[in-house]
Amino acid sequence: MTSGPRHDAADARKARDTAPAVRGPSHVSGALTALEKIPTVVLDDHRDIAIHVARRIAEVIRARNAEGRDAVLGLATGSTPIGVYRELIRMHRDEGLSFKRVVTFNLDEYYPMPPDSIHSYHRFMWENLFSHVDVDRAKVHIPDGTVSRIKADAFCAGYERAIEQAGGIDVQILGIGKTGHIGFNEPGSGEHSRTRVVHLDAVTRRDAAADFFGEDFVPREAVTMGVATIFAAREIIIIATGEHKARVVQRAVEGPINIEVAATFLQRHPATTFYVDAAAAGDLTRIATPWLLDEVEWTPARTLEGVTWLSRKVGRAILKLTQADYAEHKMSSLVARHGSPGAVNGLVFNELGAKIRGKSKLPHGKKVVCFSPHPDDDVISMGGILRKLTENKNEIIVAYMTSGNIAVFDYDVRRHVDFLLRMHRDSGVGGAEVKVLAKKVSAFLSTKKPGDVDIPEVAEIKRLIREAEAISGLETVGLPASAGRFLNLPFYQTGKVKKDPIGPADVKIVKQLLQDA
Repeated sequence: MTSGPRHDAADARKARDTAPAVRGPSHVSGALTALEKIPTVVLDDHRDIAIHVARRIAEVIRARNAEGRDAVLGLATGSTPIGVYRELIRMHRDEGLSFKRVVTFNLDEYYPMPPDSIHSYHRFMWENLFSHVDVDRAKVHIPDGTVSRIKADAFCAGYERAIEQAGGIDVQILGIGKTGHIGFNEPGSGEHSRTRVVHLDAVTRRDAAADFFGEDFVPREAVTMGVATIFAAREIIIIATGEHKARVVQRAVEGPINIEVAATFLQRHPATTFYVDAAAAGDLTRIATPWLLDEVEWTPARTLEGVTWLSRKVGRAILKLTQADYAEHKMSSLVARHGSPGAVNGLVFNELGAKIRGKSKLPHGKKVVCFSPHPDDDVISMGGILRKLTENKNEIIVAYMTSGNIAVFDYDVRRHVDFLLRMHRDSGVGGAEVKVLAKKVSAFLSTKKPGDVDIPEVAEIKRLIREAEAISGLETVGLPASAGRFLNLPFYQTGKVKKDPIGPADVKIVKQLLQDA
């Protein structure tokens, strides 16, 4: 039995149509999806997406193996597919899903990049998937970030041949970058492009800066499959999560094909499906402004959204919106429901006004716990509210869930160690251990490379720096230092950008805080 574009497009449609029920609009047909040029499934969250996509991959593996041949998977890296890989590992462990007859081709790799680097996609794939399943190492293909420049073109041509010799990619997994890139096909990548070395866009390098501990350390080039290489896959699954991806998802799904947004080329592919969570779907017309496509039920929440959208759209205050404004933007049914534009305008204006909380509407004399993911999130995000809660004589605890030490720059550590040495020299503060500490810290920092995990002494100094900053923030909004609780949840303490999964120890600490409060 052979598999071609028509056959795989039918399988992809079947997989979409059997997506589990979710809150709100999912994959729907008809008027609400009239503007969508790539079929799009909206699921509640990344966990739902991971389960559904992993099941589809498992179906393909089993189907191809039943035909007597290897399944060929195109794989991606980064945070987007992590959940899918975890679910595939679970299916291998609990359901006997075998990868012995699976051939894999990864999308891309930074260049240059040694395979054992913490930033390497070789290392990423082995840590997050391959080491946990029974895949044959000889069937794993990842672009070589160490190939010499003089041999790079030959390597890329060989990568294309290897895909062809494997029978072509059955399912290609993709994420999408903020610029609409797929793989490292940056703006300007042509639809006929093949595997090659590319220069990375400034936006892409900026987005990767946190992983590399600074933009200066992000490689300027990468090896990537081309748009045509990706397009040759029988089925393509592209995943996006989070509201920061909403705009580019809308452009890729509803916008015109544009060489500046490589993902738009997938509109021409017969078996591509977008899997997105509710946040990433937020700018799709059927989610953001469904009244532009069809009649809708004007619930209180939708009325609020619709009128505020209309106000921004026409550039008029809510109380000044007119019958013509509503009519021109297909919202006449909302006016008809309430009788007049003034009635709708007044209703929404009052609802919005009620959301503005002055001091009199906040709690008085209560116990209040504010959870701050990192030190300073509290005063940055709700410093004014904390001050008002303090003025209302509430007993306030601010619980800092993680140390946030990874955000402290090494030069701040050097500055604080220098301060300790000067205090020791001039005021006799501390004993000989101050010099020992300073020597050890200085020696480590002098040889530290980007991405190296800090030694315990450096991590501890960085933790104390963040705690001192947090206390200063509390005092700025009128709270005493005693209001701060530093939980230092274990999941965060990896010393890397990548954290451990939240576990029972983390839950126990938070539970104990609430019980003690």
